[in-house]
Amino acid sequence: MSFDQATMWEALEKRLAETDNPRHRAMLEVGIEHAKAEADRSVERLMATLVEDPAYHFWVRGRDIGPKGADGVRAYYEQFVGSGGAVFESPKERVVVDDHNVVSEAEVSNYVPGKVAAARGYTVPDDSGHYLVRFRNIVFFVFGEDPTRAIGEDSVTSMDPDAWERVADADLPEAYTHYLAELG
Repeated sequence: MSFDQATMWEALEKRLAETDNPRHRAMLEVGIEHAKAEADRSVERLMATLVEDPAYHFWVRGRDIGPKGADGVRAYYEQFVGSGGAVFESPKERVVVDDHNVVSEAEVSNYVPGKVAAARGYTVPDDSGHYLVRFRNIVFFVFGEDPTRAIGEDSVTSMDPDAWERVADADLPEAYTHYLAELG
């Protein structure tokens, strides 16, 4: 099974290469750094891409469940990194840029332990083992006047509770097994 976390930023890099507008280029560069920091699971680098008081809006089942403020966003990323579910690929199907947003749409593939899959609402048969779950995600990386730090993320996620497959330990990608080893 092929797996490449670089899909998280490759379409952004392609768009950057095609973009002349300095503001849009700066915003895309921040988006690329943010994606690479997610792949590296670096909370400090993630926070460095954001303003001092960011606000996230995660729209799931009609509710905003996103963290607000620096402490809330930091806690979100610390929980995300420590959850066992922070290894994913996100090949962008669309990237749209305007003066205040970098918008991307992707079908995300995420390796997670069974307990994480179940907690996210997937109909996995048990909590043991590891699963590849999939969901569609549209993210607005939002900027104010400063194009070098995002105000936050607004995202809409749609998941099918049956969009998963159990993955044998021998077939897990190295990025995921190293991550789990780091967690202990």
